[in-house]
Amino acid sequence: MKRLGLVMLAVALCVVAARPVMAQGSLRYGVNAGLIMPVSDYNTLDKMGWVAGAGATYWLPGNVGIRGDLSYSSTAHKGTGATGSTKLIGGMASVVYALMPASAPARLMITGGVGYYNIDFGGGVAKQSKIGFGGGAAVAFKMGTSSTRFVVATRYTSVSTDGTSRLTFLPITVGLTFGK
Repeated sequence: MKRLGLVMLAVALCVVAARPVMAQGSLRYGVNAGLIMPVSDYNTLDKMGWVAGAGATYWLPGNVGIRGDLSYSSTAHKGTGATGSTKLIGGMASVVYALMPASAPARLMITGGVGYYNIDFGGGVAKQSKIGFGGGAAVAFKMGTSSTRFVVATRYTSVSTDGTSRLTFLPITVGLTFGK
């Protein structure tokens, strides 16, 4: 209960501190879906799967933004007689840097951030909640005269596990964003 109170206090302080900055920037939000490719040790255990998510980017003046993402993914176990799947649910907070201005027809962006993920390997293995890190790139294409953009993105992500290895994966997504 004490931890929840501290988290609520931290969120309230961030909201109060961010109000003057929010008057200067813009907010874009969107949804995405695609494939998740297990990498390294994760690739020896699971096949390619699917991922879906939602996120929002608050663009500060200039080409820098703060992004929050939530995602859910599933990959099937591979091997003879293997059943079940690995499910990941988590969120990531990232810094985004756009290499082109918002007015460009195609906007290339790079991201890097830290997240928190819940991993369910299935088959009676205990669920794990761990810290992860990610870095990636995206291209956002303007769609006509509206503010809607079609986004193609990927982000190499590495999540800690209880063992000695890390769960690393590469989601490749397409999505739509809306807003200013």
